[in-house]
Amino acid sequence: MSGEASATNMEKLRLTVVEARREDVGRGIVRVDPETLRQIGASPGDVLEIEGRAKTVAKGMPTFKEQRGQQVIQMDGVGRTNAGVALGQRAMISKVSSAVARRVVMAPLGAGALREDEIDHMARRLDGLAMKAGDRVRIALFGGNHRDFQVVRSEPDGPVMIHPDTLLAIENPRGGSAGKAEAAAEDIVTYDDLGGMEREVAKIREMIELPLTHPEIFERLGMTPPKGVLMHGLPGCGKTLLARAVAHEAAAAFIYVSGPEIIQKFYGESEARLRKIFDDAQRRAPCIIFFDEIDAIAPKRERVEGEVEKRVVAQLLALMDGLKGRGDVIVMAATNRPNSIDPALRRPGRFDREIAIGIPNEHARLEILEIYARGMPLGDDVDLKELAETTHGFTGADLNALCREAAMAALRRQLPELTLDSGPIPYEALMAMEVGMTDFREGLSEVSPSGLREVAVEVPNVRWDDVGGLESIKAALQEAIAWPLSQPALFEQIQLQPPRGILLYGPPGNGKTLLVKALASQSNLNFISVKGPELLSKYIGESEQGVRELFARARQAAPCIIFLDEVDALVPKRGFDGRSPVTDRVVSQLLTELDGVEALKDVWVIAATNRPDMLDDALLRPGRLDFRLEVPRPDRVARQAILAVHLRRKPIDQRIDLSALAELTEGMSAAEVRFVCDRAAMNAIRRVFPAAKGGLVDVATLRIEQRDFDEAIGDRAAASGQPAAPQPIPFLGSL
Repeated sequence: MSGEASATNMEKLRLTVVEARREDVGRGIVRVDPETLRQIGASPGDVLEIEGRAKTVAKGMPTFKEQRGQQVIQMDGVGRTNAGVALGQRAMISKVSSAVARRVVMAPLGAGALREDEIDHMARRLDGLAMKAGDRVRIALFGGNHRDFQVVRSEPDGPVMIHPDTLLAIENPRGGSAGKAEAAAEDIVTYDDLGGMEREVAKIREMIELPLTHPEIFERLGMTPPKGVLMHGLPGCGKTLLARAVAHEAAAAFIYVSGPEIIQKFYGESEARLRKIFDDAQRRAPCIIFFDEIDAIAPKRERVEGEVEKRVVAQLLALMDGLKGRGDVIVMAATNRPNSIDPALRRPGRFDREIAIGIPNEHARLEILEIYARGMPLGDDVDLKELAETTHGFTGADLNALCREAAMAALRRQLPELTLDSGPIPYEALMAMEVGMTDFREGLSEVSPSGLREVAVEVPNVRWDDVGGLESIKAALQEAIAWPLSQPALFEQIQLQPPRGILLYGPPGNGKTLLVKALASQSNLNFISVKGPELLSKYIGESEQGVRELFARARQAAPCIIFLDEVDALVPKRGFDGRSPVTDRVVSQLLTELDGVEALKDVWVIAATNRPDMLDDALLRPGRLDFRLEVPRPDRVARQAILAVHLRRKPIDQRIDLSALAELTEGMSAAEVRFVCDRAAMNAIRRVFPAAKGGLVDVATLRIEQRDFDEAIGDRAAASGQPAAPQPIPFLGSL
């Protein structure tokens, strides 16, 4: 007996728990080094026992190359909950024998009955999963939702493996177990449910989870751990979700407080409510108090007229850093208006750290989409990477709404095939439903990005090959923006600051705005378009405030491009007699934002004008709009490229020589060349339309001939010279 026990102990190893790969979440597997599997006598696919404060089982699989040799075990959030371990802690693993389950009894955690077809769906999702009595199991159900269950018992006892022949029974808790199940029914949130927040999670773990789980480290260093964290960012970016995940991962009690619910109408009640919350937290320590929308209860006292709000702020200050210690109570708060909070709260000892949660970038959006689409029946044509590239300015809540709208679009599309009046929908019909890429595109038309809702426009689908000519300017724009984004380490190594301001100038109609549209579409950056005059206001201070808010929103949405069209209307030369003082103040504000104390990191300002002589000289100095690109009238080669762009989808006569046509358009701008192409197409329609006699024109036989171009070029020349005889209203005109 003693020999067997010592052999078993030799087969156990202690490993450090790290996060699972995103594609492994919910699969019931753990990943360890192949050498570790060999040391405990296991092979890939064997059942392993993981022991922390509790014991659980899971399938063991080899880690990928980048995680090997580090003595770690990759576990998802539900697995860590079952084993009673947190990230960074050590767990004991060993190989165990398992049997095929004949029968498994599970109890749902949470309210709501299960339909028979959902039970059939659960059985398929559980196939091949290892479990034991007491484990918590998360199953993805229809529509991207999930449901948690507790394994009550299994036949035989001990670790079992679910098989297609396993009988699955659902047992509703009764009597004394009802309260226990209700307590466990809270939907747990782990770090696996957070997408694109690696930096924020690392900071939170350092400030909150580490002091709660290992206070001896701070005692040895002779320092007091942080007691307060303020998170600020746009609505829907994941502040509350992050707080719930930290509370669960740190195994701490969690008290959620909505800001407005503190304020009461009777004298002293609001302060008493705050004191009760902190007293309750001390009794349940370690505990996290989370104040949502804290700006509602802790506004700046010098700007508030009501006495209640001032007393509440004073009470909160005393509770956070008064004579009485808080113990293992950490205060977290969230707001999207950090500058409205009383400054006394933002000093060390109260809210020690502040974490800004910005708009997710493309990589973060892909992770968030993978999380929300984890349980959705996606079609083979769904490309989440393409969706992540096109959802500029979307927060996590926006992406959740996008998945929901896509599911609703799929339902509307497949609803005629479902029989809704004959009882429950058959399981086979439900399993046949899927969400396709067309459904996501329809959802995109329903959901607007809240991150840029006030200032953004829809980024047009313009590609570089839609811009004829201007090859040197295209290359210069890519060098100024795409290179620093793709290789930031290179620029840091040689201490080179890439240009932050770019000025495009030249005659009207040569493609300045089109270049910026293509740049915004092809660079996968957030894009804010501002017409120069729209920032001007007749009220004192509003114009400058608009400029400040514009740049503040761009910093939140970084990497971001601010496009100032017709910038000469916004930043004219200062000091001219008769000019409104508003423009002078706007110029000063814009100059400060471009090159002030607060740096523009990953924010580029591109301005366009056809009157560079009207711009203020201070705007053109190095450090502001110092990267100047002239967009000239196109030469013959560029005009030929422009003709090719605008005629590639038009039915032109094969005998037309684009090179000769480019010679005929000598001196025209890019806009005028496009006008000639559209006018020639209208001339061709005018030739064949009377012959149709009210019927449909045969598009297959329609061709744009050389005479149509000659007539269009003649009309353009006449329009640019003296007024000619009245002509029929041209297609698209010369607007």
